[in-house]
Amino acid sequence: MHRRTFLRGAVSAGLIGSAGCLGVGNGNPDVALAEPDRQYTSEELPYPAWGQRVPDVTLPAPIEGGEISVRSVERPSLLTFFYSHCQTVCPVLISAMRNVQAHAIEEGYAESVRFLPVTFDPERDDAERLTAYAEQMNVALDAGNWTFLRPESPERAKATVSEQFGVTFERTHPEDMDMCMFAHTPMTYLVNGDGYIERAYRTDSPDTERIIADLDTVRNR
Repeated sequence: MHRRTFLRGAVSAGLIGSAGCLGVGNGNPDVALAEPDRQYTSEELPYPAWGQRVPDVTLPAPIEGGEISVRSVERPSLLTFFYSHCQTVCPVLISAMRNVQAHAIEEGYAESVRFLPVTFDPERDDAERLTAYAEQMNVALDAGNWTFLRPESPERAKATVSEQFGVTFERTHPEDMDMCMFAHTPMTYLVNGDGYIERAYRTDSPDTERIIADLDTVRNR
């Protein structure tokens, strides 16, 4: 079996954990954080990871209007992948990102970071829904650093979220669109201002303090 194919199965089964631990030394001038201590290299993993360019994708920003090129964001940024009707993992992922945003506002570096949550449920997550969701989750949209991104269609969501970022998701029953849910893998990316991935936190319970510490290193590189 091809090793990368094997690793994709291992990751889906939860056999490979988050790339969140600091390694020894760096050796890559494109990133500020040391390589994570893990069994496999970034090239062997089935998702973009430490030291690699973030996928070159451009997605609509439904609330603000216009589009954002993820690779062209010139500030350290956090990305995660969610859908607003989720009652389990997604609120935890969004809350972790919201907590980092709150810290940035309190500590005076809000203008130095971006928060880019990407929905993979564009059929329901329109601008009105996402605005209400931001209020529900206590997100500070008026801080100017949080932008929801929404692929144009379910097909585009699959091509972007699954194929580019390695975040698998599958619609579950029932068929009623108002009731359907998604089974999906959790992921939060920390990307530096040059468009390189510093960390891929593959966990359904991100450690906010660890992210803040990593972000501080990246901001002050």
